[in-house]
Amino acid sequence: MHVVVATHGHCFDGLASAVVFTRLIQNVEGASTTFAYRSCGYGEGQLTPTDEVLSGDQNAVLDYRFAPTERLTWYFDHHRTAFANDEERQMFAAKQPTGRFFYEPAYSSCTKLVCEVAREKFGVSVAGLENLVHWADVIDSAAFKDPEEALDRTNPVMRLAAVVERYGDDKLLTELVPKLLQRPLDEIARAQEVEKRYAKIAGQHERFVERVRARAVQRGRVVMVDLTDEVLETIGKFVTYALYPRAVYSVIVGLMKNATKISVGYNPWSGAPCDADISAICARYGGGGHPFVGAVQFGRHEIERARSVALEIATELAG
Repeated sequence: MHVVVATHGHCFDGLASAVVFTRLIQNVEGASTTFAYRSCGYGEGQLTPTDEVLSGDQNAVLDYRFAPTERLTWYFDHHRTAFANDEERQMFAAKQPTGRFFYEPAYSSCTKLVCEVAREKFGVSVAGLENLVHWADVIDSAAFKDPEEALDRTNPVMRLAAVVERYGDDKLLTELVPKLLQRPLDEIARAQEVEKRYAKIAGQHERFVERVRARAVQRGRVVMVDLTDEVLETIGKFVTYALYPRAVYSVIVGLMKNATKISVGYNPWSGAPCDADISAICARYGGGGHPFVGAVQFGRHEIERARSVALEIATELAG
């Protein structure tokens, strides 16, 4: 039995979901099952779960938009924007009786959803993976005590998460999933190969902080940052909250290697309620996410369009 696991790439929750799902399938299909891991994204040139990608005997999509194809045999997601249209929702509903299709937007992470389904629906133990599930849930839902903790890179797990966000392609997923199934998360996070990769990007975080500090503009309760003047290797999700602790929302538009990306977020430490559904706002422009965080991606050369949309979003959130 060969299983293709297409998961959200460059995302710690996507990686962790693949780990827990692999444990589930090994118990359902047997230890001789083989796996191929594919890193999916929404940017220009990034992989999407097409029929060509979903070429296994069993094919799973995790932590990513629904793939309307008969080749799909397993599905787990928690994003409110999982379905592009009613036809996809109906196709998902038609597959639910198989007992292998799960969509729960109330879940704070896809990893937690896979974990609970594995345990409660299939009786599969997740022993040894509890810490991985915990951190995937914390990171994906931003359940940190403050933005400083969210930015803390002295924590090996946060360094691993940074490595996954930067390098999380097929190759890295294929390398890390088996290791995380066999060894504790803390041990993998401190491994020499992870530290080497992190060393290459450590300076980028500090550079990002300084660029945000220099280019951020506060529009009422919104901090807007235009970072399209040069290519970014990474976007620090919580930097604006650390620099502007009373801001309620953040809108960052950045030029990435393969896309122009708008990142939108609610500051959970602002003391103000979240009175907008960010996923719905992003969906209007072809993006998606969660009620508290979302993103929109445009082509590498659509900078002016991205700037215009970012300004529209910031104006709307400013009220």
